[in-house]
Amino acid sequence: MLVFTHPACLQHDPGRGHPECPARLQGVLDALKAAYPNQLDWREAPPAKLGELARVHDSELIDLVLKPQTEPLRLIDMDTMTSPGSASAALHAAGAGVAAVDAVMLGDDPVAFCAVRPPGHHASASTAMGFCLFNNIAIAAAYARDRYGLERIAIVDFDVHHGNGTQDIFIADPGVAYYSTHQAGLFPNSGLRRDRGAGNLMNILLPPGSGGFRFRNTWADEMLPAIDDFRPQLLLISAGFDAHMRDPQADLMLETEDFAWITTELRGLARRHGAGRIVSMLEGGYDLQALAECSVAHVGQLR
Repeated sequence: MLVFTHPACLQHDPGRGHPECPARLQGVLDALKAAYPNQLDWREAPPAKLGELARVHDSELIDLVLKPQTEPLRLIDMDTMTSPGSASAALHAAGAGVAAVDAVMLGDDPVAFCAVRPPGHHASASTAMGFCLFNNIAIAAAYARDRYGLERIAIVDFDVHHGNGTQDIFIADPGVAYYSTHQAGLFPNSGLRRDRGAGNLMNILLPPGSGGFRFRNTWADEMLPAIDDFRPQLLLISAGFDAHMRDPQADLMLETEDFAWITTELRGLARRHGAGRIVSMLEGGYDLQALAECSVAHVGQLR
């Protein structure tokens, strides 16, 4: 299978002690190369074009993120900072999703994983927030819709935090459906079950300590049947692994096997409806060991 990444994604440095650190991505890359030394097709992610960003982001946000920076740190909000390497990292992270869409739509391999940072699902049309600068998965979805005329794109988000930016961007677009489970009471305190948008939103909040049993039952009983009914022509995954029991940012208490399970289920669903086409993009995950293990398990089930 395909893996898109770029060295620039390691140059985004939000400061000493910040959980969204370059070591996150380096650990994922090292773990994937060790686990699958000859089985992955590594591709260099190109930078996103301005027109690709503009499908989902306002010009003011694009200008803010891409503004040349000389100071070591620039504060966007209390959680989100940029460094001199952040603009290039954000462009290549977004570009990875676009290139991956082209690859699975046109090539022989229908599955791609984008090992990139910064993450993206909190960034809205106008605001960078929650460690996210551009909304990588939303940019990929909008590109796939416009470039390939797809009528049904599903975005599945199992990050422990709700992807408020992704939801806001597509809230009125019935052709892009958003499905998310996330821990109740966490940042950004959004993603309620009653949020329906244009009939294209499905959110289920899970209480702290839910564990794999409740997580799997929720997906098996509610989320996966809803995605099945939607019959997506392309499945996009916001692959956040911060619901793991080792992660310091949350308390959902999942294990690595739970991420392998949901990946297997999504792989089967994509084969039923979209010729197996999946683009998965790395989101959260802040315990380095758990993040590496979950990424290996996720890619292993996608292959």
